[in-house]
Amino acid sequence: MISFFICLALLIGGYFTYGSLVDRTFGPDDRETPAVKINDGVDYMVLPQWKLFMIQLLNIAGLGPIFGALSGALWGPVVFLWITFGTIFAGAVHDYFSGMLSERNEGASISEISGIYLGGTMKNVMRVFSVVLLIMVGTVFAVGPAGLIQLLFSNGGSTGILTNKLFWLVLILVYYFIATFLSIDKIIGKIYPVFGVCLIIMAVGVGAGIVIDPAYQIPELWDHFTNMHPKGTPIWAFMFITVACGAISGFHATQSPLRARCMTNEKQGRRVFYGAMITEGVLGLIWATLALSFYPDAASLSAAMGPKGAPTVVVQQIAITLLGPVGGLLAILGVVLLPISTGDTAFRAARGMLADRFHIDQKNVTKRILTAVPLFCGGVALTLLDFPIIWRYFGWANQTMSCVSLWAFSVWLARHGRLHWITSIPAVFMTTVCTAYICYAPIGFRLSMEASTIIGIVVSLSCLALFLHFCRSSSVSAAKPAACMK
Repeated sequence: MISFFICLALLIGGYFTYGSLVDRTFGPDDRETPAVKINDGVDYMVLPQWKLFMIQLLNIAGLGPIFGALSGALWGPVVFLWITFGTIFAGAVHDYFSGMLSERNEGASISEISGIYLGGTMKNVMRVFSVVLLIMVGTVFAVGPAGLIQLLFSNGGSTGILTNKLFWLVLILVYYFIATFLSIDKIIGKIYPVFGVCLIIMAVGVGAGIVIDPAYQIPELWDHFTNMHPKGTPIWAFMFITVACGAISGFHATQSPLRARCMTNEKQGRRVFYGAMITEGVLGLIWATLALSFYPDAASLSAAMGPKGAPTVVVQQIAITLLGPVGGLLAILGVVLLPISTGDTAFRAARGMLADRFHIDQKNVTKRILTAVPLFCGGVALTLLDFPIIWRYFGWANQTMSCVSLWAFSVWLARHGRLHWITSIPAVFMTTVCTAYICYAPIGFRLSMEASTIIGIVVSLSCLALFLHFCRSSSVSAAKPAACMK
């Protein structure tokens, strides 16, 4: 239990200490924000800070800090370290700069930001990569809750269409489609802040259940500092990919600009972006702790997930056992709302990126609908795959996107003579992780672990060397484009 509370204290303290350093390094000021300057009544409009925080938390959370943390718990308490330090030094920093640099560039999406600071080629790569990732996110966050709702009705003794997963999947996708082209204040601005409060209450409820009940023992990190995965899956680099949104997530770079378009002042950034990610880290820590305490060992946890490794049953067992039928039902509904409230904004962000790329006016509702149609066609096609397969590809694509984003942020910091190491060090680490994973994993090139790690180190150090050379180049400082000086 001591390990859990130490990590919890580090996360909270990280917001006030390292978060403050990150905020001072960026240097927010009182310039006019896109919400005030553009204000199109659809995506750009002023929202109060508390709503921005709750919406940001709900949109970035999704299934990541729950399903990802539960899957990460298979490796044992070592997952605490990645959730804690990954959140403070990588994930929260990544989310902060995703939002603040979007705000400095008229609410631009991450693909456009990457183009500004990494060049036109990377812009085009990120345009394609980010849209594909968002479609994958929308699909993952439709399939997951559909399976959980089906399980609820099946275990409740219901029969017929309510126990049909396809029915719930179609219903969720229809909702996504409608929410994608409505203005941001119609559903997201009104309902999602309430969902955000429910999410926090739900996590605190199940977390308190484990801490208070003496029947459950939270394992200490120092007593189990080893790989406990029942299948022997190595910690490096699998755990860092599996526990995505609970530590760092490239997907968040697609969501932060949506909030950057609704801020009234840059000084809201630390609370909205850095603070929301710290809160997500706390949620991930709680769910990892629940998994490690509720089941006697990693093998039991793995068995509960079933042969396909889906944590849906685990969520149900933990919630109902700790909170009873009514409280457990409310907790499960909270878990259902999480991915649904993220999936629709994933498709919304993808719509915005297509609109930016092809200069489609989004004030016209018909054009918004037509822009969204091809995105949902791709999402429907992906639902034909099994959930664990989609999750593995999503995990790698998600973390790879975080690498590109961190390098772009590092360029901005270097050009402005600021402490770029706060983003370039996480960029090096994540580049190594993503490269090693795709070289070693079954979904990749299936090389040996040694060869994969060496390739990962070489690639990341090469990127760092190019970046440092770029920083020292006098030609770069003499040819700074106007947009980069914002």
